[in-house]
Amino acid sequence: MNARAPASNPPRAAGRKTAAKPVAKSVANRTLAAVPSGASSQRARAYQGFTQQILSGSIRPGQFVSQRELMTLLDMPLGAVREMIPRLEAGGLVKTVPQRGLQIAHVDLKLIRNAFQLRAMIEREAVRLFVHSVSAAELDEIEAAHQDILRRARSAGVDRPDADLLDDAQSVDWGLHDRMVDAMGNEILSEIYRVNSLRVRLITLEQSVITPARLIPAMEEHLRFISALQQRDEAAAIAGLEQHMDSARNRVLTTTPDMVRAEWNPPAAAVATPSTTKRTTRRTS
Repeated sequence: MNARAPASNPPRAAGRKTAAKPVAKSVANRTLAAVPSGASSQRARAYQGFTQQILSGSIRPGQFVSQRELMTLLDMPLGAVREMIPRLEAGGLVKTVPQRGLQIAHVDLKLIRNAFQLRAMIEREAVRLFVHSVSAAELDEIEAAHQDILRRARSAGVDRPDADLLDDAQSVDWGLHDRMVDAMGNEILSEIYRVNSLRVRLITLEQSVITPARLIPAMEEHLRFISALQQRDEAAAIAGLEQHMDSARNRVLTTTPDMVRAEWNPPAAAVATPSTTKRTTRRTS
C-alpha cells in the first residue's frame, strides 16, 4: 500500500530497500527478479527497471520522457531502452508522441474500469484455487504479517512515528495478492496480472488516495479475507475479495485532492500518523 501527499517527486534511482516480510518481499524487489546474463538480457533488465520506477513513484501518469532520459533513469544503454519500448506500448503503459517523446499512460475512467475489471477476473479465479491449496502454516504466517502491520498502524502517532510503516504495508498487502495469482501455476496469467498491476499502480499514483488514515481499514479487510481462507470457505473468501477490490476502486473514484490533503494534515488532536512520516506513494490493493 502506498501513500503520498499530493505532490510530485523527481526521478530517483532504482533499487530501494524495504524490510523483508515473512510472506512478501516488496513489489519492487519481486519485479526485479534475476534475468539471464549477457546482451540478450538487457532488454529484460530495462523493462524491469522501468516497472520499478512506476512502483517507486518516480514515473508519473501522463509524464513525457525521452529515450535518453530513460537511459539515465534506468542506467541502461540506448539500444536496450529502444528494444523495450514495443513491450511497454503493447501493455498500454506508454505511447510514442511525435516530436514529444514517450508519454506514460494517462489515467481516465476507461483505464480505471478496465484495469480493475481485469484484476477482479484473475483474482476471483485465483482465490477459488488458493482457498483449497494453501497450507495452514502459510496462512498463519500471512495473518501474523498483517496483524503486525495493524498493530504498528494503531500504535503509530505523534509520539511514536513509524516512517517505514507504509512501505512494509505495501509489501504485505500486494504480496498476498501476487502469491494467490502465482499459486495458479500459470505463467501467462501471472505476466498479464503483473502488467495490469502496473496500470493499477499508475491509477493510485494519479489519484494519491492512499493515506495513513486508510491503512487500518484496508488491513482489517485483508484479515477478514484471510479468516475466510483459514476456514476454507470459498464463498466467503470470494465475497471478501470482491469487497476489498470494490473499496480500492471506490477510493480512486470518490476521493478528492482536498480529502487527501485533510488526511495528510489532520487536526493535532486527531493525528493517527505524524505529518513528518515519510510520504512515499504506495500502492494498495
